[in-house]
Amino acid sequence: MDDTRLSNQPPPDELGRLAQAAREALTDRIVERLAVTGANALELLDRFNDDGTRAALHRTIDRLTELYKVGALDTLFDTVMLVHAARDAATDNIVERLFSLVEQLINTVATQDMAMLADNIREALAEAAQETSDLKPRAGILSARSLIVKPETQQGLAFLLAFAEKLRRRTVAQPSA
Repeated sequence: MDDTRLSNQPPPDELGRLAQAAREALTDRIVERLAVTGANALELLDRFNDDGTRAALHRTIDRLTELYKVGALDTLFDTVMLVHAARDAATDNIVERLFSLVEQLINTVATQDMAMLADNIREALAEAAQETSDLKPRAGILSARSLIVKPETQQGLAFLLAFAEKLRRRTVAQPSA
């Protein structure tokens, strides 16, 4: 019978040559890179051991899992990609035109007439809210009739109807975009 041994172990001289090749391949630069990488990995592990960092990391993972489960993770990344594309596409000319548009909108809206209109609306709403806050609602046809026969109610309803009609006419008269 043949006494041949089956072994997965390489001969001792091959292991020695492998170790020698590894020693020769390790230049000072590779050793430095390995040391820096190891130091960075240990620093990262040290930070993960901090209670606040660990809690923040667990919370972030939980929130990412939530986003994934509801399908919002893709939406989040699509939004990030859209913002990134917009930032890349924002040339000086586009930014200048955007600021011109914003300036024009502000100049259009920020007039004395618009400020007076906004102030009048705000004051009228505040006065109406104050006036009606103490009213007790009354049910029935007679209370509705007594409210409708007041001249102030009729003027207010006439004003609202006229305003709605004028707004409708202006809206219909304008060409659609």
